[in-house]
Amino acid sequence: MELREENRMNNHEKIDTQCMQETDAAHHLHPFADYRLKKEQTSRIMVRGEGAYLWDSEGNRLLDGMAGLWCTNVGYGRKSIADAVHGQMVQLPFYNTFFHTTHIPAIELAAKLVEISPPQFNHVFFAGSGSEGNDTVVRLVRHYWSKKGNPERQVIISRNNAYHGSTMAGASLGGWQSMHSQGGLPLPGIIHIGQPSYLEGGKGKTQEEFGLEAASWLEQKILDIGAENVAAFIGEPVQGAGGVIVPPVTYWPEIQRICDKYGILLIADEVICGFGRLGYWFGSEYFGIRPDLITFAKGVTSGYVPLGGVLVGDRIVSTLMEKGGEFNHGFTYSGHPIGCVAALENIRILEDEKIVERVHSDTGPYLQKKFEALAAHPLVGNAEAIGFLGGMNLVRQKGATIHDNVPFDAALQIGPTCRAHMIDCGVIMRAVAGDRLVMSPPLTLTHAEIDEMIKLIILGLDKTVEDLRQRKLL
Repeated sequence: MELREENRMNNHEKIDTQCMQETDAAHHLHPFADYRLKKEQTSRIMVRGEGAYLWDSEGNRLLDGMAGLWCTNVGYGRKSIADAVHGQMVQLPFYNTFFHTTHIPAIELAAKLVEISPPQFNHVFFAGSGSEGNDTVVRLVRHYWSKKGNPERQVIISRNNAYHGSTMAGASLGGWQSMHSQGGLPLPGIIHIGQPSYLEGGKGKTQEEFGLEAASWLEQKILDIGAENVAAFIGEPVQGAGGVIVPPVTYWPEIQRICDKYGILLIADEVICGFGRLGYWFGSEYFGIRPDLITFAKGVTSGYVPLGGVLVGDRIVSTLMEKGGEFNHGFTYSGHPIGCVAALENIRILEDEKIVERVHSDTGPYLQKKFEALAAHPLVGNAEAIGFLGGMNLVRQKGATIHDNVPFDAALQIGPTCRAHMIDCGVIMRAVAGDRLVMSPPLTLTHAEIDEMIKLIILGLDKTVEDLRQRKLL
């Protein structure tokens, strides 16, 4: 079917949703989709965003509890970002940063990122996404050790259930077996240890005891491999796509101690946790760790245009400058001027409106209290939140402790069922493995909007209970 130009140009006009859905099904291969079900599943078509809200092609208003895909930190409809992008497109829409050439947006953004980052960072390598950033990390870490005279230091240790992107290197760093089973992954020299999930492995232990135990798995793996062969450890401060896994308070300090003891590099994947989501510019600051590299993307532009990169610590840069030799790595769009001006305006908004500070001392604690209170709902086995991140598990029956909860049969797909009910009620969350629902809303939410989100979540939970009772599953 022919797509009308007016439908692309005017989001307020009534859209032929069926036509759009049929055209989408005929031509668009979506990420993380089962293409066998392509013609059976219709896509929801989003047409407009404002603040924390989205409107679809049928006129339904949805409170976006996922900030797009963990990224619209300053919310939708920021005209100043659009204006900055338009101005740059008119002046210089593109030029590369190869061959000792640059442009003003890349220079200014690099300096700004250094200004807001921890003190060990004075240099930035730009990429187009978090996945590209983590590909860069693999190349950069191994290049560094080669220049140090330790080329045998090749192994990078990551964690099960971590997510570090979907390129070959990013998916290898990640710990999802569903991704490793496609394409012969992980790549050589990338191995995994257990994740610091208290719900998964902490039964019979305090949170603090389990945090130390989970960190000890890194030291055990280093000793098994031989410290002389280990290049780095990579981790998200809080595992995002894996289900918002908040580590015990003892975990990251012990990880830092182990990395320091064996001289290995510490990489923080801040694609989700960066730019205010935990109430700090970077999640590493929340946990008091000192990474050698930070991967960033998503919130750096609030998702308005693609941009990613790596903050590279002085320890690494000083060695590369001293030893010399070209680093044979980069992307056509490294430091793209459009992405850079969007990021600069996005960061200005975060600063001028004191959004990071509000998440730290006001809205973040308020959201955490409200979200964790959802554990009182009969369908919720546990609920935890940190900053503007949260996750909760749906259970068939509650036990004496969270480790005694009785889960649903995984085949029933209760998480996706609940997510569908929540969307029908007007709020977007994400369902992940283990009937766990996660949230990551725009950082601009007010107390009133947080209250509205929680109210809609409860309504979705209640609808799910009603559905399950009708199906005799409760």
